[in-house]
Amino acid sequence: MKARVTFTFFVMLFLFATVVVKGFYVQVLNRDKLLAYSHSQIAREVKIYPRRGHILDRNGSPLAINVQKYNLFTFGKDLSLVRKELKKVKEVLPNINTSKLYKKIKKRGKFTWIARKVEIKDKLAKELKELKEVFIEAQPSRLYPNNELLSQTLGFVGMDNEGLAGIEYNFNDKLKGEAQIHKYFKDAKGRPVKLKSAIVESKAYDITLSIDKDIQASLEEFLKDGVIKHKARMGGAAVMDAQTGEIWAMANYPTYDPNNVRRKDRNNIKLSFVTDPFEPGSIFKTFTIASGLKNNIIKDDTNYFCERGKFRVGKHIISESDNNHVYEWLSVEDILKYSSNIGTTKIAFDITYPTLKQTLDEFKIGKKTGIELPGESRGILDDQKNVSPIRLSNISFGQGVASTGIQMLAGYAAIANGGKYVSPTLLKVEDEAKVEKKRILKKETAEKLSEMLVKAVHEGTGSNAIVNHFEIAGKTSTAQRVDGGGGYKGYVSGFIGYPVNVDRRFVVFVYVDDPKKGYYGNTVAAPIFQKIVKNILFKRKEYNTIARTKKGTSRNIDHLRAKYSSRRSLRRGTIPNLIGLDKASAQNILETLGIKYSQRGFGIVSEQYPEAGSKASKNTVMRLKFQAPTYEQ
Repeated sequence: MKARVTFTFFVMLFLFATVVVKGFYVQVLNRDKLLAYSHSQIAREVKIYPRRGHILDRNGSPLAINVQKYNLFTFGKDLSLVRKELKKVKEVLPNINTSKLYKKIKKRGKFTWIARKVEIKDKLAKELKELKEVFIEAQPSRLYPNNELLSQTLGFVGMDNEGLAGIEYNFNDKLKGEAQIHKYFKDAKGRPVKLKSAIVESKAYDITLSIDKDIQASLEEFLKDGVIKHKARMGGAAVMDAQTGEIWAMANYPTYDPNNVRRKDRNNIKLSFVTDPFEPGSIFKTFTIASGLKNNIIKDDTNYFCERGKFRVGKHIISESDNNHVYEWLSVEDILKYSSNIGTTKIAFDITYPTLKQTLDEFKIGKKTGIELPGESRGILDDQKNVSPIRLSNISFGQGVASTGIQMLAGYAAIANGGKYVSPTLLKVEDEAKVEKKRILKKETAEKLSEMLVKAVHEGTGSNAIVNHFEIAGKTSTAQRVDGGGGYKGYVSGFIGYPVNVDRRFVVFVYVDDPKKGYYGNTVAAPIFQKIVKNILFKRKEYNTIARTKKGTSRNIDHLRAKYSSRRSLRRGTIPNLIGLDKASAQNILETLGIKYSQRGFGIVSEQYPEAGSKASKNTVMRLKFQAPTYEQ
């Protein structure tokens, strides 16, 4: 009996000691690990981001904003209650399939989305918050109030408000801001029962773009009309401030609605103006001539024999774009004006490829411009020290080299602003003094190029780009289109240029890809350019100052070679000379100067009162008489 008691005592002592040791291990040695494990079973952390930053145009107009939407979800613990509460959800969201949802919830047995980013009235949202198994959370959702406008530049966000394209992608971290970290605890059924306050402060930023919404809207309208009119595959256009590099407008057509991105939109999401290089054709000749002038190899009056339209280079024949162009001696100025391939080739041969390549590098041909968008292409340019004569010939007039629209825009802006390269930007410039500018041409060289480009428009191949009362510098392009097999099929019609006699120069580039109805740059792209420029110069009050002639200068604003035509200048507060102008031209001048008028007759202005040079006040009313024009012989 005594032995049994002793044995029982030691067994009990051993068990007690085991419990004590285990307790010591759990309570002391392994306490932190077990507490952490316990905490992990009932506590959860969730990152909640603040409202996404807005995207605004340069004048503060909203381009991308947030609206309140809701997410509904369940943890699916009490299935009978879930089934019941789904009926209530169905009353608020009649489009959901409750039976299909219930099967999904039952199968998963854990967290399941019921609906995401849905619009619910505040009163109904409050009612849904009373449910026990279905949970509702507010979530700011992205809205693009202008629908398709600027969509390829803006991009869009996904279901989780993460930027997936365009500005939304490139500035995602800034727009999204820092997350708030929220902690909550779950009850025995896995439902959240307590929410702690944020331990990380939230901060998201708005972004103000350089874009002018009104200029963008008109550009997109004119581009769309042109692409449809000429039955083209697509088109692109942009406007850039030559001094600051600010992009005022930029688009491709066709486009898409970022509020409703569909599978069929996938080819229209990217901004081809930035991402897709193409052979620029004749607009590239300007850079070849710029290289010759810059390096003192040619002057504007240097003459070249253009071989009467056919020039042999090795085994190849270089011809003009139009077989009817049979030129003999042309000056450099005329080579640009008449867009001679042979003349440009001979200039390039005198320059040599290493020198030409150095100039093209300075214009950032074959390099990224740094525009704030994903997927920018650097284009294609031979990186060799030298190339064959036929290759050099092709490059000189824009074949065998591929550039993006943004590269061409920035290159011409460097000529327009007097010879300084300015990187294009989509962000509003607050302080122009801080804009980085790198001189790549002497001012005299840039101005000489502008003069030559004015003649290329007004006396050469760009007549459809002319805007009455303004000197337009620019260049047409009718480039052969590279097909998938490495050959050529179809054309890319282009025009790039800028008004010269304005207070602030801006460059506009328009191209139309694979037009089926007409294909010359002057026929297809130049009219679109003209509409965009006229809209900026004449129709926007904010840009009235742009359209004024620089003080002390004069220009020929004649549209018809009429008997009474003369050179004249425009000044605020002074009656202009309108004799010899057609009705539209006279009206545009008077509206620009803010002078009221009355008119009678048809044709051109034959009489005006008050006389030119008289003082004009806000109460002045000009009387105009029109009659059929007579032309000088």
